[in-house]
Amino acid sequence: MKTQKEYIDIINKAVAEIPYPESPRGLYEPIAYTLDCGGKRMRPMLLLASCEACGGRIDDAVSQALGLEMFHNFTLLHDDVMDRADMRRGKPTVHRRWNESTAILSGDAMLTMAGQLMSVAPDDRLADVMALFNGTAMEIYEGQQYDMDFESRQDVTVAEYIEMIRLKTSVLLGCACEMGALMAGASDEVRKAFYRYGVALGLAFQLQDDWLDTYGDPAVFGKNIGGDILNDKKTYLLITAMNRADDESRHRIESLIGTRSDEKVAEVKSIYDRLGVADECRTLIESYLAETLRELDSIDIPADAKAFFRDYAERSITRQS
Repeated sequence: MKTQKEYIDIINKAVAEIPYPESPRGLYEPIAYTLDCGGKRMRPMLLLASCEACGGRIDDAVSQALGLEMFHNFTLLHDDVMDRADMRRGKPTVHRRWNESTAILSGDAMLTMAGQLMSVAPDDRLADVMALFNGTAMEIYEGQQYDMDFESRQDVTVAEYIEMIRLKTSVLLGCACEMGALMAGASDEVRKAFYRYGVALGLAFQLQDDWLDTYGDPAVFGKNIGGDILNDKKTYLLITAMNRADDESRHRIESLIGTRSDEKVAEVKSIYDRLGVADECRTLIESYLAETLRELDSIDIPADAKAFFRDYAERSITRQS
């Protein structure tokens, strides 16, 4: 097994070598800009690692890894348009640097390019590759719709939220892990266990993001904390607090909806502290980590591969950025 950095270096090299047509620049330049902005490269890294863990050749899965990273960034580009976001990874979003029409069209092109990259597969695996990719894509769109629906609802349940983040975030990690195993020619049993590993990891990862947005160290997190509170984002912390709060605290949170201030962040956070929702979030994160590791233990792969995936899962829930 390679190191996480070595897998990411392979992805970054593949990203840098994408052969964009010279024109029209207005279509392709925003795509290169989006991919060059970096990111964790988590999904393609997991894809390459699972491929190697199952005895496959990394070179045989680089196209799928690049396709998955292209697709992930397509979703972010369109999300930024829908959210009217100004910054992404410390740089202006595409619709701010160019305009909304450019962001939509370049995003459309990224989706098509992702499909083209995915389709570079042996004939005996092509149908399975495309079924996994397309099925995952549809689930992600469903998750995004639920997230949009939640913006106008004050009665979102924890179960609904978990299902939303499973669809919007976790299934793509599951897809990455299964896709790597698929490209290595692994059995259906191993493929599905890797998928479940990725989904459980994704749930823990997203909940850690929720926790960090309120309780992280801004100097390490890379941005000011409290963004979810300022934006009235339905997170596990907010939903749990609303379910647990007495009438006075619930009404106070509701009265702050639509406002933006440091005082709002501090007050809502103090309500979270009083209700113990941060500790409850940490407990749920730990439970998803345990589920992740149970799935990993069920997979027959070499010891160094198990150590790689175990270490990655454990570090994912202790990360501070």
